[in-house]
Amino acid sequence: MESHNDSRLAHFPMPLFAVVMGIMGLVIVLQKASHAFGYPHILSDIGVFLGVSIFILFSALYIAKFFKYRQAVINEFNHPIRLNFFPAFSICLLLISIAFAEINKDVSQTLCYVGAGLHLFFTLYVIRFWIVNNLAIEHSNPAWFIPIVGNVIVPIMGVNYTGLETSIFFFSIGIFFWLVLFTIILNRIIFHHQLPAKFLPTLFIFIAPAGVGFLAYVKIMTLLNGGEFSLDLFGYFIYDIGLFFTLLLGFMIKEFTRVTFVITWWAYTFPLAAITLATILKYELTHSLMSFYLGQILVLITAFVVLFVAYKSIQAALKKEICIKE
Repeated sequence: MESHNDSRLAHFPMPLFAVVMGIMGLVIVLQKASHAFGYPHILSDIGVFLGVSIFILFSALYIAKFFKYRQAVINEFNHPIRLNFFPAFSICLLLISIAFAEINKDVSQTLCYVGAGLHLFFTLYVIRFWIVNNLAIEHSNPAWFIPIVGNVIVPIMGVNYTGLETSIFFFSIGIFFWLVLFTIILNRIIFHHQLPAKFLPTLFIFIAPAGVGFLAYVKIMTLLNGGEFSLDLFGYFIYDIGLFFTLLLGFMIKEFTRVTFVITWWAYTFPLAAITLATILKYELTHSLMSFYLGQILVLITAFVVLFVAYKSIQAALKKEICIKE
């Protein structure tokens, strides 16, 4: 009989939902690129089917894990590092909601409501966990941004479904804690022990709050201004912070090439999709030639990174190097 320690299901990790985040991020990029640059819709349609199928599969596996190995799930939910990956589930719902806006409005709206409510719960639980537990500085890492970034995703569809006040509420939470956590994590990285090699890819999460924040800010301000919005200083500020981190991490590519494949490689994908979407939106607002070419380049980079990481993940799965005891 298979023991708890030997079961692949018992070690099915919540961070695997980053796979869905990466794929759905690319899907939304391709949807946006089809409008802005004339990319064929068939690419995003295939991506939606693939992303949703993987989400359903992973959800079913994690539910099975909960019923068969409940204590393992409880331990994961109370782990100072693994806990921060649980909001990836609600982020997946929000991203699927965005992708379905062009396919089925009712499905998109339902997923937005469920995703927003669930993410608010995760945000409250995670911040409460940080407050009531004695955490070491080594526990802090860029994955702490995951419960925060999700709040900034809500307004992207929330302005259409949940209303302006609710969208601003989520946006405010995300932007405020982005600044707070950035200070904490940068302090850890500079003045304390370096991140373990397997967590180096999570540095890309630094891009996501600014990239997604730009998208949400434009959505909110457009609604506040009656459907018209010219990019202002704060909008440029948020976007340029995201662009700076993209350049910085590109400048550090030598460090990332030294990291052998681990599931955290998926941390490369969604943040790249976020800054790509922000760049395409900036082009649509400003018609800047630089944004046009940069957007095209980032679409290709994002697609390549997602496909390459997916290829490495399939290789690792075939070798049974995923869902193992750490």
